[in-house]
Amino acid sequence: MNYYPVCLKIEGKNCLVVGGGGVAGRKVKTLLACGAKVTVVTLAANDAILRLADEGVITLFLRAYEPSDLEGMFLVIGATSDTELNFRISEDADRKNMLCNIADVPDACNFILPAVVQQGDLQISVSTSGKSPAFAKHLRKEMERQFGAEYAVFLSLMGAIRKELLAQEHAPEAHKGLFEELIAAGLLNMIREKRDKDIDTLLGKTLGPEFSLKDLGVEI
Repeated sequence: MNYYPVCLKIEGKNCLVVGGGGVAGRKVKTLLACGAKVTVVTLAANDAILRLADEGVITLFLRAYEPSDLEGMFLVIGATSDTELNFRISEDADRKNMLCNIADVPDACNFILPAVVQQGDLQISVSTSGKSPAFAKHLRKEMERQFGAEYAVFLSLMGAIRKELLAQEHAPEAHKGLFEELIAAGLLNMIREKRDKDIDTLLGKTLGPEFSLKDLGVEI
């Protein structure tokens, strides 16, 4: 099956997780990290989910799932150990044209969740189209060693530069060459090696004397 790759904005969206175990807890954590408003429905919840509910971070209903739980939800994730229930959730969501993911059951999903490498604003998704989540996890671990914390700093710096250029009423199309020049000059390696002075020299030469790490508010 060919999937359409997409990065989904769920900040402020109502998202439902059905299930209260370890898998459900991981799904809840990921949704919260992306700014979602999370509701959990489950007959029994683990300590992590109960703690989030006690802290008011999520809404928790300790009862059986009902189709009406889907009302007002942007997406639903089924993460229970009950196969019949998981497929029922999928069918209910399909009737409502909702986004639905059933943990470890690709055939019951209309979207799947990739393994993700994240360094700050850098996100790299790894998917095997549901064929081998274990291999996706293996690739993710390899890529985590390849893409270190310097990538997060690099993107913070590039974002700060872009914001400053836009404030000076530069046309966005005009930025492309400047960014390509910074990349080609080895800016990423300079950040990796914490060469502050070399970075400031490069920024000044490429962008102008008003550009420096300090002026842009970026620490390496």
